[in-house]
Amino acid sequence: MLKVWEPESIESTRGEYGIISGRLNDIAWDGESQRVIAVGDGREQFGRCITADSGNSVGEIIGHSKSVNAVAMKPQRPFRAATVGDDGNMVFYHGAPYKFNNKSAQHTGFVLGAAYSPDGSSLVTVGADKRIQLYDGKTGEPTKEIGQGEHSGSIFAVSWSPDGKKFVTASADQTVKLWDVDAGTVVQTWKFGEHVSVGDQQVGVVFVPGRSDGLIISLSLAGNLAYLTEGKPELARVVYGHGKSITALSTGSDGKGADLWSGSFDGRVCHWDVNSGIATVVDGQAHTNQVSQFATADGKVLSAGWDDTLRIVDESAKTFLGTSIKLQAQPKGVSAANGLVYVATYSGVSVYSGEKLVSEQSFDFTPGAIAASGSFVAIGANENSVRIYNASSNGKLEEVKSLSNPTGTISALAFSKDGSHLAAGNSVGKIYVYSAGSWELVADRWSAHTARVTSIAWDDTGAYAANAHKDGVNGVAWVEGGRVASAGGDANVKIWKVQNLP
Repeated sequence: MLKVWEPESIESTRGEYGIISGRLNDIAWDGESQRVIAVGDGREQFGRCITADSGNSVGEIIGHSKSVNAVAMKPQRPFRAATVGDDGNMVFYHGAPYKFNNKSAQHTGFVLGAAYSPDGSSLVTVGADKRIQLYDGKTGEPTKEIGQGEHSGSIFAVSWSPDGKKFVTASADQTVKLWDVDAGTVVQTWKFGEHVSVGDQQVGVVFVPGRSDGLIISLSLAGNLAYLTEGKPELARVVYGHGKSITALSTGSDGKGADLWSGSFDGRVCHWDVNSGIATVVDGQAHTNQVSQFATADGKVLSAGWDDTLRIVDESAKTFLGTSIKLQAQPKGVSAANGLVYVATYSGVSVYSGEKLVSEQSFDFTPGAIAASGSFVAIGANENSVRIYNASSNGKLEEVKSLSNPTGTISALAFSKDGSHLAAGNSVGKIYVYSAGSWELVADRWSAHTARVTSIAWDDTGAYAANAHKDGVNGVAWVEGGRVASAGGDANVKIWKVQNLP
């Protein structure tokens, strides 16, 4: 699906168009901002040229036998376009309407990137064969190859400078290179990572238009955006974040809500400054699988992951501490109270003091969620109940109450900040609230969802609870200013302003 957005009003789209029956890899606009070519890996065709306002076809994308990776459109009349793909071809089109003109097979492998110079006089393509090939922008005829032997890995992307005298390339060899087009030589090289690292491969690059400082932004396979400036070897800035679904979210241990911690499907853990929106990737040995849940206490973040480990993060240093703690089974949740850390797994509950295991307990049910406050530990059971335990100073759990939940399996638990209430969310979207101590049911009408509740967070007053459900949102937290943070399958952390609460 191709969506065309109004830049002044991003809440609505100008149009949504089905292009091909498969993944789209690239899009390009013509010089009049009226036509769009979108290409990718379709079953019946590899791309289409349409009008942006109506989606009507204004040409056909033919000439490729395999997936098309990139498209470039000449900015001025007479209009031209070029597509490149896995078949090793550069296909050239005349327009509009855009029709096949010729194709060139200068590359010997996948062709991964293409770009027109700002004046339309030159076209450049790059590929897995490390080749940089230039063409006449009007005829599509090859003119020269430059940079032989400079890149040692596949070249994924290329972008021209606004003056058309230089372009930059991004490569799997973990470098971005700036080129003088006329001389065919490298002007500057930026190297990412001291050692061989797949995550440091540079897979995208762009000269940012409309700027006088010549800013270049490159994208790594790990999802990091690096800001580069010609003549300066150091990076001006690196923007971090998640490239995979965010599966865990929590505020910092100080309770102020100025910091957020997020974990994703690939094991990455990030710290976020709520006010600036800037993220920092936690340094050290990260999880090798999905982050399941966080607990925070005493300047530490306790992170449980599906690599069956519990890892501890120093909040101030933003670094993993020591070695990981191996768990008995895959974790279902983690919580902390009174200096103890409780980890619920498929086989039971393990209790830790620091990195030391102090207690293990198995049950006649499978835990599905866990929450702790003071000496109370609540565990969601797979037979539609919440089991309440009293924890001793050495982590031994003694059951004091069983709370039945007739409508579904417990999937999320959370105590209010003052520990006076417990919220329990279940697999069918219902949330029940109990009074801690008496364990009487005080609310059972919270049913905004119809799917499994994945996360519950109380505000500072204990009057309101925000919750997330399985339809794309995996974590929720209250942050400073009475706002709510959410995170989910789109790999984004979003901050919401809450208004008109009763």
